[in-house]
Amino acid sequence: MIEMVIDARRKDLGGFEVGRVLPFHARRMVGPFIFLDQMGPADFAPGAEAINVRPHPHIGLSTLSYLFEGEILHRDNTGATQAIRPGEVNWMTAGRGIVHSERTDPLRQGAGGPMHGMQAWIALPTEAEDVDPSFHHHGEADQPAYENGGLFARLVAGEAYGARAAVATSSPLFHVHWELAEGVRTMPPPGKGVAGGYSERALYVAKGEIEVGDRSFHEGQMIVLEPTAEPTVRAVRASTVMALGGEPVGPRLIWWNFVASSQARIDAAKADWKAGRMALPAGDDGEFIPLPDEPSAARPAPGAARPGPTDPV
Repeated sequence: MIEMVIDARRKDLGGFEVGRVLPFHARRMVGPFIFLDQMGPADFAPGAEAINVRPHPHIGLSTLSYLFEGEILHRDNTGATQAIRPGEVNWMTAGRGIVHSERTDPLRQGAGGPMHGMQAWIALPTEAEDVDPSFHHHGEADQPAYENGGLFARLVAGEAYGARAAVATSSPLFHVHWELAEGVRTMPPPGKGVAGGYSERALYVAKGEIEVGDRSFHEGQMIVLEPTAEPTVRAVRASTVMALGGEPVGPRLIWWNFVASSQARIDAAKADWKAGRMALPAGDDGEFIPLPDEPSAARPAPGAARPGPTDPV
Protein backbone atom coordinates (compact mmCIF):
# COMPACT_ATOMS: atom_id res chain seq x y z
CA MET A 1 0.00 0.00 0.00
CA ILE A 2 2.94 2.33 0.62
CA GLU A 3 5.19 3.50 -2.18
CA MET A 4 7.63 5.57 -0.12
CA VAL A 5 8.17 7.24 3.24
CA ILE A 6 9.80 10.69 3.36
CA ASP A 7 11.21 12.15 6.57
CA ALA A 8 11.03 15.94 6.90
CA ARG A 9 14.46 17.58 6.96
CA ARG A 10 14.66 20.21 9.68
CA LYS A 11 16.02 23.55 8.49
CA ASP A 12 16.75 26.71 10.47
CA LEU A 13 15.50 29.82 8.68
CA GLY A 14 17.10 32.19 11.15
CA GLY A 15 15.64 31.43 14.57
CA PHE A 16 12.65 29.53 13.18
CA GLU A 17 12.71 25.90 12.10
CA VAL A 18 10.76 24.26 9.29
CA GLY A 19 10.44 20.62 8.33
CA ARG A 20 11.03 20.38 4.57
CA VAL A 21 9.21 17.42 3.01
CA LEU A 22 9.01 18.17 -0.71
CA PRO A 23 10.89 18.30 -2.99
CA PHE A 24 12.75 15.08 -2.09
CA HIS A 25 15.52 13.60 -4.22
CA ALA A 26 13.58 10.40 -4.85
CA ARG A 27 10.14 12.02 -5.10
CA ARG A 28 9.96 15.54 -6.49
CA MET A 29 6.18 15.93 -6.51
CA VAL A 30 2.89 14.39 -5.32
CA GLY A 31 0.26 15.30 -7.91
CA PRO A 32 0.82 19.05 -8.51
CA PHE A 33 2.34 19.56 -5.02
CA ILE A 34 6.01 20.40 -5.60
CA PHE A 35 6.93 21.87 -2.22
CA LEU A 36 5.76 21.20 1.33
CA ASP A 37 7.04 22.70 4.58
CA GLN A 38 5.85 22.24 8.14
CA MET A 39 6.36 25.61 9.85
CA GLY A 40 7.32 25.00 13.46
CA PRO A 41 5.95 24.14 15.91
CA ALA A 42 7.58 26.99 17.79
CA ASP A 43 6.81 29.18 20.79
CA PHE A 44 8.27 32.67 20.55
CA ALA A 45 9.14 34.67 23.65
CA PRO A 46 7.61 38.16 23.92
CA GLY A 47 9.61 40.55 21.73
CA ALA A 48 11.57 37.79 20.01
CA GLU A 49 11.90 37.86 16.21
CA ALA A 50 9.40 35.39 14.77
CA ILE A 51 8.44 35.08 11.08
CA ASN A 52 10.47 37.57 9.08
CA VAL A 53 10.66 36.56 5.41
CA ARG A 54 11.67 39.56 3.31
CA PRO A 55 10.11 40.25 -0.12
CA HIS A 56 10.99 37.61 -2.70
CA PRO A 57 9.63 36.51 -6.10
CA HIS A 58 7.77 33.46 -7.42
CA ILE A 59 6.66 32.23 -10.85
CA GLY A 60 4.70 29.24 -12.12
CA LEU A 61 2.97 28.17 -8.89
CA SER A 62 0.26 28.79 -6.34
CA THR A 63 1.18 28.93 -2.66
CA LEU A 64 -1.17 27.63 0.03
CA SER A 65 -0.57 28.76 3.60
CA TYR A 66 -2.53 27.13 6.45
CA LEU A 67 -2.01 27.53 10.19
CA PHE A 68 -2.78 25.42 13.23
CA GLU A 69 -1.53 28.13 15.63
CA GLY A 70 -0.27 31.70 15.38
CA GLU A 71 -0.59 34.43 12.77
CA ILE A 72 1.37 35.60 9.72
CA LEU A 73 1.02 38.89 7.87
CA HIS A 74 1.18 38.54 4.07
CA ARG A 75 1.94 41.42 1.67
CA ASP A 76 2.40 41.19 -2.09
CA ASN A 77 2.76 43.43 -5.10
CA THR A 78 -0.84 42.94 -6.25
CA GLY A 79 -1.69 45.26 -3.35
CA ALA A 80 -2.84 42.52 -0.97
CA THR A 81 -2.15 42.84 2.76
CA GLN A 82 -3.72 40.01 4.75
CA ALA A 83 -3.17 38.32 8.09
CA ILE A 84 -3.77 34.58 8.17
CA ARG A 85 -4.96 32.85 11.34
CA PRO A 86 -5.69 29.21 12.25
CA GLY A 87 -8.20 27.47 10.00
CA GLU A 88 -7.91 30.09 7.24
CA VAL A 89 -6.27 29.81 3.81
CA ASN A 90 -4.03 32.25 2.00
CA TRP A 91 -3.92 31.24 -1.69
CA MET A 92 -1.47 33.18 -3.84
CA THR A 93 -1.08 32.48 -7.56
CA ALA A 94 2.23 33.68 -8.94
CA GLY A 95 1.60 32.94 -12.62
CA ARG A 96 4.00 35.08 -14.67
CA GLY A 97 5.42 36.63 -11.51
CA ILE A 98 4.60 37.91 -8.03
CA VAL A 99 6.60 39.31 -5.09
CA HIS A 100 5.53 38.83 -1.47
CA SER A 101 6.72 38.93 2.12
CA GLU A 102 5.65 37.03 5.23
CA ARG A 103 6.14 38.68 8.60
CA THR A 104 4.92 38.60 12.16
CA ASP A 105 2.92 41.74 12.87
CA PRO A 106 5.01 43.94 15.23
CA LEU A 107 2.10 44.18 17.68
CA ARG A 108 1.83 40.40 17.85
CA GLN A 109 5.60 40.03 18.08
CA GLY A 110 5.55 42.00 21.30
CA ALA A 111 3.24 39.45 22.88
CA GLY A 112 5.03 36.35 21.58
CA GLY A 113 3.23 33.03 21.32
CA PRO A 114 3.03 29.80 19.33
CA MET A 115 3.45 29.26 15.58
CA HIS A 116 2.60 26.07 13.73
CA GLY A 117 1.35 25.52 10.21
CA MET A 118 1.89 24.20 6.71
CA GLN A 119 2.91 25.82 3.46
CA ALA A 120 2.57 24.09 0.10
CA TRP A 121 3.47 25.08 -3.43
CA ILE A 122 1.24 23.78 -6.21
CA ALA A 123 2.76 23.79 -9.69
CA LEU A 124 0.51 25.40 -12.29
CA PRO A 125 -0.41 23.47 -15.44
CA THR A 126 1.44 24.62 -18.54
CA GLU A 127 -1.49 26.60 -19.91
CA ALA A 128 -1.70 28.60 -16.65
CA GLU A 129 1.99 29.32 -16.05
CA ASP A 130 1.70 32.87 -17.38
CA VAL A 131 -1.62 33.92 -15.84
CA ASP A 132 -1.82 37.26 -14.07
CA PRO A 133 -0.74 37.08 -10.42
CA SER A 134 -3.50 37.09 -7.82
CA PHE A 135 -4.18 36.61 -4.11
CA HIS A 136 -7.25 35.26 -2.32
CA HIS A 137 -7.96 34.80 1.38
CA HIS A 138 -10.51 32.23 2.55
CA GLY A 139 -12.05 31.94 6.00
CA GLU A 140 -13.26 28.74 7.64
CA ALA A 141 -16.71 29.07 6.04
CA ASP A 142 -15.11 28.50 2.61
CA GLN A 143 -13.78 25.10 3.62
CA PRO A 144 -16.25 22.21 4.05
CA ALA A 145 -15.77 20.49 7.41
CA TYR A 146 -16.99 17.32 9.12
CA GLU A 147 -16.83 16.28 12.78
CA ASN A 148 -18.01 13.05 14.37
CA GLY A 149 -16.77 10.43 16.82
CA GLY A 150 -13.34 11.92 17.40
CA LEU A 151 -12.67 12.79 13.76
CA PHE A 152 -12.46 16.37 12.51
CA ALA A 153 -11.86 16.85 8.79
CA ARG A 154 -11.57 20.11 6.86
CA LEU A 155 -11.23 20.29 3.07
CA VAL A 156 -8.64 23.04 2.73
CA ALA A 157 -8.49 23.05 -1.08
CA GLY A 158 -9.72 21.06 -4.06
CA GLU A 159 -12.31 18.28 -4.09
CA ALA A 160 -12.72 15.22 -1.86
CA TYR A 161 -15.46 13.18 -0.21
CA GLY A 162 -18.11 14.71 -2.46
CA ALA A 163 -17.27 18.26 -1.36
CA ARG A 164 -15.42 21.18 -2.94
CA ALA A 165 -13.52 23.99 -1.21
CA ALA A 166 -13.89 27.59 -2.38
CA VAL A 167 -10.23 27.95 -3.42
CA ALA A 168 -10.06 28.31 -7.22
CA THR A 169 -7.48 25.67 -8.16
CA SER A 170 -5.99 25.27 -11.64
CA SER A 171 -5.81 21.46 -11.75
CA PRO A 172 -7.43 18.47 -9.97
CA LEU A 173 -6.15 18.19 -6.38
CA PHE A 174 -7.15 17.77 -2.74
CA HIS A 175 -5.73 19.03 0.55
CA VAL A 176 -7.41 17.83 3.75
CA HIS A 177 -6.71 18.57 7.43
CA TRP A 178 -7.56 15.75 9.86
CA GLU A 179 -7.63 15.90 13.66
CA LEU A 180 -7.86 12.34 14.96
CA ALA A 181 -8.54 11.28 18.53
CA GLU A 182 -6.71 8.18 19.77
CA GLY A 183 -8.08 5.03 18.13
CA VAL A 184 -10.10 6.84 15.45
CA ARG A 185 -10.02 5.37 11.94
CA THR A 186 -10.50 7.08 8.59
CA MET A 187 -9.56 6.71 4.92
CA PRO A 188 -7.90 9.05 2.40
CA PRO A 189 -9.72 10.04 -0.79
CA PRO A 190 -9.79 7.14 -3.28
CA GLY A 191 -6.93 6.40 -5.62
CA LYS A 192 -6.44 5.55 -9.26
CA GLY A 193 -9.01 3.23 -10.78
CA VAL A 194 -11.88 4.44 -8.60
CA ALA A 195 -14.39 6.88 -10.05
CA GLY A 196 -13.35 10.34 -8.91
CA GLY A 197 -10.09 8.98 -7.51
CA TYR A 198 -6.66 10.59 -7.71
CA SER A 199 -3.48 9.26 -9.32
CA GLU A 200 -1.15 10.41 -6.56
CA ARG A 201 -1.81 10.74 -2.82
CA ALA A 202 0.16 11.19 0.38
CA LEU A 203 -0.36 11.61 4.12
CA TYR A 204 1.79 13.90 6.26
CA VAL A 205 1.87 13.48 10.05
CA ALA A 206 2.15 16.99 11.51
CA LYS A 207 1.63 15.77 15.09
CA GLY A 208 1.10 12.44 16.81
CA GLU A 209 1.34 8.90 15.45
CA ILE A 210 -0.78 6.90 13.00
CA GLU A 211 -0.97 3.40 11.57
CA VAL A 212 -1.35 2.79 7.85
CA GLY A 213 -1.95 -0.89 7.32
CA ASP A 214 0.38 -2.68 9.72
CA ARG A 215 3.01 0.08 9.91
CA SER A 216 3.18 3.04 12.26
CA PHE A 217 4.38 6.55 11.40
CA HIS A 218 5.21 9.55 13.57
CA GLU A 219 5.37 13.32 13.38
CA GLY A 220 7.47 14.59 10.49
CA GLN A 221 6.86 11.66 8.14
CA MET A 222 5.10 11.67 4.76
CA ILE A 223 3.57 8.41 3.54
CA VAL A 224 3.26 8.29 -0.25
CA LEU A 225 0.53 5.80 -1.14
CA GLU A 226 0.49 3.34 -4.01
CA PRO A 227 -1.85 4.59 -6.79
CA THR A 228 -4.54 1.94 -6.20
CA ALA A 229 -4.14 1.49 -2.43
CA GLU A 230 -7.22 2.03 -0.26
CA PRO A 231 -5.77 1.92 3.27
CA THR A 232 -7.41 2.52 6.61
CA VAL A 233 -5.63 5.08 8.77
CA ARG A 234 -5.78 4.67 12.57
CA ALA A 235 -4.56 7.17 15.14
CA VAL A 236 -2.26 5.47 17.63
CA ARG A 237 -2.57 8.65 19.69
CA ALA A 238 -4.18 12.02 19.09
CA SER A 239 -2.83 13.20 15.73
CA THR A 240 -2.86 16.01 13.19
CA VAL A 241 -2.55 14.77 9.61
CA MET A 242 -2.60 16.50 6.23
CA ALA A 243 -3.81 14.38 3.30
CA LEU A 244 -2.88 15.74 -0.12
CA GLY A 245 -2.52 14.80 -3.76
CA GLY A 246 -3.99 15.13 -7.22
CA GLU A 247 -3.14 14.73 -10.86
CA PRO A 248 0.38 15.39 -12.19
CA VAL A 249 0.81 18.52 -14.31
CA GLY A 250 3.97 17.29 -16.03
CA PRO A 251 7.68 17.52 -15.19
CA ARG A 252 8.69 20.75 -13.50
CA LEU A 253 11.96 22.49 -12.79
CA ILE A 254 12.41 24.20 -9.44
CA TRP A 255 15.15 26.72 -8.75
CA TRP A 256 15.02 28.82 -5.58
CA ASN A 257 11.46 30.26 -5.57
CA PHE A 258 10.78 29.64 -9.26
CA VAL A 259 8.81 26.72 -10.71
CA ALA A 260 8.53 26.26 -14.46
CA SER A 261 8.14 23.80 -17.31
CA SER A 262 11.27 25.17 -19.03
CA GLN A 263 14.69 26.51 -18.11
CA ALA A 264 14.02 29.56 -20.29
CA ARG A 265 11.18 30.65 -18.00
CA ILE A 266 13.41 30.36 -14.93
CA ASP A 267 16.27 32.22 -16.61
CA ALA A 268 13.91 35.05 -17.57
CA ALA A 269 12.62 35.29 -13.98
CA LYS A 270 16.17 35.40 -12.62
CA ALA A 271 17.02 38.23 -14.99
CA ASP A 272 13.83 40.14 -14.13
CA TRP A 273 14.46 39.91 -10.39
CA LYS A 274 18.11 40.88 -10.66
CA ALA A 275 17.28 43.87 -12.88
CA GLY A 276 14.51 45.15 -10.62
CA ARG A 277 11.70 44.57 -13.11
CA MET A 278 9.50 42.93 -10.44
CA ALA A 279 7.93 45.48 -8.10
CA LEU A 280 8.21 45.10 -4.32
CA PRO A 281 5.07 45.12 -2.15
CA ALA A 282 3.72 48.51 -1.15
CA GLY A 283 4.39 49.00 2.54
CA ASP A 284 7.27 46.51 2.53
CA ASP A 285 9.71 47.79 -0.08
CA GLY A 286 12.71 48.66 2.08
CA GLU A 287 14.51 45.33 1.66
CA PHE A 288 14.39 42.14 -0.38
CA ILE A 289 16.06 38.75 -0.82
CA PRO A 290 18.56 38.77 -3.71
CA LEU A 291 19.22 35.80 -5.96
CA PRO A 292 21.07 33.04 -4.10
CA ASP A 293 24.10 33.30 -6.39
CA GLU A 294 24.42 37.05 -5.89
CA PRO A 295 26.98 37.96 -3.18
CA SER A 296 25.26 41.30 -2.71
CA ALA A 297 22.06 43.00 -3.79
CA ALA A 298 22.59 44.04 -7.39
CA ARG A 299 18.91 44.80 -7.75
CA PRO A 300 18.14 48.56 -7.77
CA ALA A 301 15.84 48.88 -4.77
CA PRO A 302 15.88 50.92 -1.55
CA GLY A 303 17.38 49.58 1.62
CA ALA A 304 20.13 47.10 2.37
CA ALA A 305 19.79 43.39 1.70
CA ARG A 306 21.69 40.26 2.65
CA PRO A 307 22.36 37.21 0.47
CA GLY A 308 19.36 34.92 0.16
CA PRO A 309 19.16 31.22 1.03
CA THR A 310 19.97 28.56 -1.52
CA ASP A 311 16.75 26.71 -0.64
CA PRO A 312 13.26 27.95 -1.51
CA VAL A 313 11.81 30.56 0.83
